[in-house]
Amino acid sequence: METQTLKTDSPSRETPSWAYKPFRTAAVVGAGVMGSQIAAHLANAGLEVVLLDVTPESIGREGAKDSIVESAFKAATKMKPEPFMEPAAMERVTLGNFDDDFDRIGEADWVIEVVVERMDIKKDVLKRIEDAASDTAVISSNTSGLPIAEMSAHLSGGFRSRFLGTHFFNPPRYLKLFEVIPTPDTDSAIVDRVTEFARVHLGKGIVMAKDTPNFIGNRIGTYAMLGAVEQFEKGDFSIEEIDALTGTLIGHAKSATFRTADVVGLDTLRHVTANLYDAIPDDESRDRFQVPNVLQRLVDLKQLGAKSKAGFYKKEGKTIKSFDPQSGEYVDPKEVGFDAKSFRGKTLADTLRNLWADDGRPGQFFRETTLDLIGYTVRRTPEISDSPANLDRALQWGFGWEMGPYEMWDALGIDAVRSALEDASIEVPDWVSEVPETGFYRDTESGVPEIWTPTSKQYESDPRPADEWGLTYLKEDENNTIWQNDEAALLDVGDGVALFEFRSKSNSLGQEVITGVLDAISKVEDDRDLRGVIIGNQGGNFSVGANLGEVAMALMMGEVSDLEPFIAKFQQAVLKIRYATKPVVVATHQRVLGGGCEMTMACPNPVLAAETYIGLVELGVGLIPAGCGTTMLTARAAELAANSDRPSEVQPFLRQHFEQIATAKVATSAFQARNMNLVDDRATIVMNDARRFHVAKQKVLSLSEQGYLPPPVRSKIPVLGAPGRAQFEIALHQFEEGGYASEYDHYLGSRLAWIMTGGDLTGPAEVHEDYLLELEREVFLSLLGEEKTMARIQSILTTNKPLRN
Repeated sequence: METQTLKTDSPSRETPSWAYKPFRTAAVVGAGVMGSQIAAHLANAGLEVVLLDVTPESIGREGAKDSIVESAFKAATKMKPEPFMEPAAMERVTLGNFDDDFDRIGEADWVIEVVVERMDIKKDVLKRIEDAASDTAVISSNTSGLPIAEMSAHLSGGFRSRFLGTHFFNPPRYLKLFEVIPTPDTDSAIVDRVTEFARVHLGKGIVMAKDTPNFIGNRIGTYAMLGAVEQFEKGDFSIEEIDALTGTLIGHAKSATFRTADVVGLDTLRHVTANLYDAIPDDESRDRFQVPNVLQRLVDLKQLGAKSKAGFYKKEGKTIKSFDPQSGEYVDPKEVGFDAKSFRGKTLADTLRNLWADDGRPGQFFRETTLDLIGYTVRRTPEISDSPANLDRALQWGFGWEMGPYEMWDALGIDAVRSALEDASIEVPDWVSEVPETGFYRDTESGVPEIWTPTSKQYESDPRPADEWGLTYLKEDENNTIWQNDEAALLDVGDGVALFEFRSKSNSLGQEVITGVLDAISKVEDDRDLRGVIIGNQGGNFSVGANLGEVAMALMMGEVSDLEPFIAKFQQAVLKIRYATKPVVVATHQRVLGGGCEMTMACPNPVLAAETYIGLVELGVGLIPAGCGTTMLTARAAELAANSDRPSEVQPFLRQHFEQIATAKVATSAFQARNMNLVDDRATIVMNDARRFHVAKQKVLSLSEQGYLPPPVRSKIPVLGAPGRAQFEIALHQFEEGGYASEYDHYLGSRLAWIMTGGDLTGPAEVHEDYLLELEREVFLSLLGEEKTMARIQSILTTNKPLRN
């Protein structure tokens, strides 16, 4: 076949990422909830970080000089979700205090001020930073809305040229949005350096914001949240109904409105709201930011949300109750007076249009809140941002929305929304009448997306970084499809590289996908114009593992024997990934479970997004990893031992791997996956998941250019035999006696240990990987005949919850 130059979702920008000097050291000034987490994420990226805070004496308290910063750091290490990606990152953070250690700021490439949100305090601290920092250091303030230029107005011109606002969203590790707020004095090279570092090394989505109160995300997002609270206070909709209408149904976070408020903290929400009200005297919608009565009441009652175990919601026993403003009590959840699921369409746009057309209460709520949101958004454009795309991305990356306000408008129809705004007498700027019927966003033949902007009143190019590309445009052109079946496809991504994409439900691994892996890799191997293949997709998760529905159906029909060829084929596909004659690079993101984990483990050179949550979870459904996972971790234990011919040196690694499988442990980051030996040092970890396809493609090309050879077959794997298995049996007995494992857990662990120690071998020996793979198949198929295994599978399929039996 002829190869092509890739037409991606992300046309090139002029300056490549490697042109910018990365930061190696940082100082975070202020160790509160945000400061400690920002320090953690900088350490995740490999920086050496100094974290400073005040001494107790300076604020009228007693205690050791470092007690405040030490307490804050300790709290960060215990937070859920975890701010640190691995224990090694914690060791890269050095603690200190303002009195003794402020001069250490002079060692930092990047200094981030994160003290309390008071202008006078920030000005004082920035003056101290100016005196202590090096002349080349970049200085930024992490404020959620205070004026950036005012903060530095009293400082020198040299300092102001290196100063800007950088707004991380909480929690900094997990929320992608990074608002960058330069002042008129900020050097453009400084802006470029910060944004490129944050994008590549911190995994952020960059939105350039103007220096206006609360910038973009919080200005629009808070307005939308308070609009929903206003609907509740009117009494027409319950808390439960509003959350049903403002969550995943409309492409927002699962926590919707009131659960989100509880997670954020009602005192925090009140603080943000009150500050905004004071900061925007000229905003025509300022009254929306008056603190709602119900919010103030809950704060007064110290019912602050998740951190106080009660807010808008409160869990009592197994019942999640909601706050009733009339009685001031928590009451049983009210029945939702409509079927929210009935509005779901094939796409989010279809769902939104279904709600828009509804004559009932859901439609009324959706139209009213959507028009209100769009009205406010257009009135703030171009005040807070010239580009509608920036407003949309801020809500997507900062609040977890699938569509921002302008994308929602496009989906509902420009003319339909424009007419509805007029009918509702919602004030809008004059430019709204000039928005073309085709919408704000449009694609072009070149692949460069365009956005209609109110300032120019025409379409303008909206290029994305060249190393952030997806599969949308590739799939729109059928010429890019090399091969496909009902659940998978092989795509040409240019320069002689192919990409194998899962398209099954939840990217589960069933017959069609596994057949596809074998066929696709064979096609790549046989095509002289193709240099290698990426395995990846753009689903919510890389893969949740094997298709349990297919397994359960075979069991119900008494066709267990039919599963044996499938298990063998599954193993063949995983081995094909490992031993292909051309480079195969598995590119993972989010959840990578069961068979997806086994594919990643088999790949000699995988690329993992840092936020990859990977593990062998089969014992949770009463099975063992039989897609080569058990075999690979057995072999890996011997490879890690200094002397693999000494069972005593192999045993500790084998025990670690056994416990990981037996407890269905899932790594909470790609770095932890490496520590768990699910991948080795050849794995590439990318902080920004949007870059994973680009990095994987470059890896394929690099491996091909070097002259690729697959790893040798594992023909002599040391196993420990019966003596090694006896140690596992002792541990399993202790777990059961201690109440940490059920009798059936013990049985499953015994079957796992039997494989990992070599089956019926009476003593240590060396075996071929095929021998262990046969043991995997034997145990897997035998467990399918167990009633308790079937009960566990049915529990996952029907309730999505594991069963402990």
